[in-house]
Amino acid sequence: MSFFGQVIITESDKNGEVYDNIVDMIENRIQKNISKLKPWAEKYQIQAYRIYDRDIPEFPFIVDRYNEFLVVYDKSQLIDAEKNHLPLLMDALKNIFGVDDSKIIYKQRRQQKGVDQYQKLGTENRKIIVKENGIPLYINLWDYLDTGLFLDHRPMRYQFSKKQSGKKFLNLFCYTGSVSVMAAMGGATTYSVDMSKTYLEWAQENFKLNKLDLKNHFFFEEDALEFIKDYSEHPDFRGGFDTIFLDPPTFSNSKKMDTTFEVERDQDLLVENVMKLLKPNGILYFSNNKRDFKISTELVKKYQIKNITPQTIPIDFHDQKIHHCFEIRNLR
Repeated sequence: MSFFGQVIITESDKNGEVYDNIVDMIENRIQKNISKLKPWAEKYQIQAYRIYDRDIPEFPFIVDRYNEFLVVYDKSQLIDAEKNHLPLLMDALKNIFGVDDSKIIYKQRRQQKGVDQYQKLGTENRKIIVKENGIPLYINLWDYLDTGLFLDHRPMRYQFSKKQSGKKFLNLFCYTGSVSVMAAMGGATTYSVDMSKTYLEWAQENFKLNKLDLKNHFFFEEDALEFIKDYSEHPDFRGGFDTIFLDPPTFSNSKKMDTTFEVERDQDLLVENVMKLLKPNGILYFSNNKRDFKISTELVKKYQIKNITPQTIPIDFHDQKIHHCFEIRNLR
């Protein structure tokens, strides 16, 4: 075990030389990341990005920057409990940014299943605005494990914001609608589907924030799996979309569903039904965050599938398995 991994911090250590040296080490790493990312963030008007991604193994934290706020996700395991490395990270962040505790939001990130990651943790009901590629979006840093904006899908959102004029765009499991907003800003007519009334209302707030007329965009408070099954046979929807973004949970057993869902197990039927909604020359972007996900061999035989994961991992993410993403087209 490395030296740093054995450090156990007590109150009396906080003024010690070892403590200060470790804080300096963390500061140096984060400052190095920021110096690399800041010019990129300023160029593309990105105000939400990752500044620390478990860079130092002994400090298994993730730190995301949202304007003047910092969100710290604790990824440590039970075996790390006695090491108490969090104060070292917190002090490093305070030194770098000159902030107090009110600007740092701490969350414990454990493996979540299905809709668990979306369960409410607080009741502040406070939203702030961050820009991505100059486009403002509402986020909530306090009430949920996630913030309303999946940072790892930033490259996909940027792609959807371009050359969408006159196209019909379907966003399944749309969450707070940031993907739909980007497509709408690119000129698409968007259709957003999620079973959560809260998130659909949040999505509409994001549309209004960008002065997008809701008359030209459509929101469905439905289980996306049921929507796919039902509307794949609907005459107005079958073969009706130019682009579809499908980002299902890894697992779901929501009370609103009749059965469980597991993305790798159920991918064949899922993708086949979604493909019925595509125009003949349309593209399905199928993304999920199951770390060991393998695309079905049956789907590979039936469709033209390209693994585009490397191109969809953001520059600020070290984790190359944060998601898997595939471009799927009908075979000719």
